[in-house]
Amino acid sequence: MNEWPQGRSGDQNGNRYGRGSGSAQPEGARAMPQVRRDAGPGYQRNEPPLPPSLSPRRGAGVPPQQSQGYDDSGYNTGQVYGGGGGRGAGGGRGGEGDGYDARPRPQWGRRIKWALITLVVVVLVASIGTYFWADGKLRREVDLSKVIDRPATGDGTNYLIVGTDSREGMTDDMKQKLHTGGPTDGGRTDSMLILHDGSNGPTLISLPRDSNVEIPSYVGSNSGKKYPATGRHTKLNATYAEDGPDLLVRTIEYNTHLHIDHYVEIGFAGFANIVDALGGVEMDIPQAFKDKDSGADFKAGTQTLTGAQALAFVRTRHAFASQDLQRTKNQQKFLAAVAKQAATPGTILNPFKLYPTLGAGLDTLKVDKDMGLWDLGQMFFAMKDVSSGNGKSMNMPISGSVGGNLVWDQAKLKQLVQQLNNDEPVTVTSNN
Repeated sequence: MNEWPQGRSGDQNGNRYGRGSGSAQPEGARAMPQVRRDAGPGYQRNEPPLPPSLSPRRGAGVPPQQSQGYDDSGYNTGQVYGGGGGRGAGGGRGGEGDGYDARPRPQWGRRIKWALITLVVVVLVASIGTYFWADGKLRREVDLSKVIDRPATGDGTNYLIVGTDSREGMTDDMKQKLHTGGPTDGGRTDSMLILHDGSNGPTLISLPRDSNVEIPSYVGSNSGKKYPATGRHTKLNATYAEDGPDLLVRTIEYNTHLHIDHYVEIGFAGFANIVDALGGVEMDIPQAFKDKDSGADFKAGTQTLTGAQALAFVRTRHAFASQDLQRTKNQQKFLAAVAKQAATPGTILNPFKLYPTLGAGLDTLKVDKDMGLWDLGQMFFAMKDVSSGNGKSMNMPISGSVGGNLVWDQAKLKQLVQQLNNDEPVTVTSNN
């Protein structure tokens, strides 16, 4: 039986060792076979000795700690150095005493890459979650499909933005603080604006609440009954009190021949809450004015308005000589300022401001059934463009009045609607 590794059965001089006859050495003089150990940190592998002519000299390129414990032929003499689980003479793991660091170096490129991937995923998930949360809060309560005999759609998108005197969700303390008074039957509109968003920039047009309009035939929103046209004229805001958003849209389309694509409505409480959630809105008021009915009391100059002050600002008309016409200009100016501030990175990227603002607005905002959060965002960014000077704001052109109601200039109105339908730059002026 061969007890030597790699089939060796004798020494380098050809002498054979082992049991049986012919053995030149006694049994006890036989050398123990070498056993190869796994190379671990700090461990010197024992190889079979090389011929003297090929063996390296001690100390010639071999670290001292590796030559200690071995004789000239390369065999271990039984002495153990650098104990402690394979540590070298220098006391370090993996040859640390030789100046070699076997520890894995941190892979910063990979760490940075995964950190960025994680950040992008978190932002993406949060954005998608916020979108669906906000979209689900929209109150899609207005069905424009009930409006009959509608004009043809034009290029671009037309939004009808309505501010009402609704006291929905308001406590008695809030009514007193906001100077809104008691409830009104049917509700009324305090502001009505058409925002056209097209390829030539947005155009914001205020419709005075005292505009003289003809009531066309319409289908009752609740009764489903069709009411024939009688040639009756009334103030524009009275149509909302008579049959809500459906009749208001029907009347505006009938009197302007402009198709309304989306409807957006907000009440007193929602308006004030949005302003407060934004931390106030900065306004430049050119002239001081007071109004006991709205509670307005403003000094001239740049100032930050709270929700209550903002509501008073957009409702005031008795303090101005032109009354409703000046109020519509103030409403345009303020709504554009709100949109500009709401669309800043300081609001969009700050969850402590974004979520309260969205919650305050969406809880009281009423829109049409076909309007999504994307459409609402497009509307706000179009209003921001108006405030930035990239759009146009104007009042509906007025030619006079009848019975205290303002009469629209029909020639200018026809030209204005033609330019909006064709998505052309608006050149019509309001002259008021």
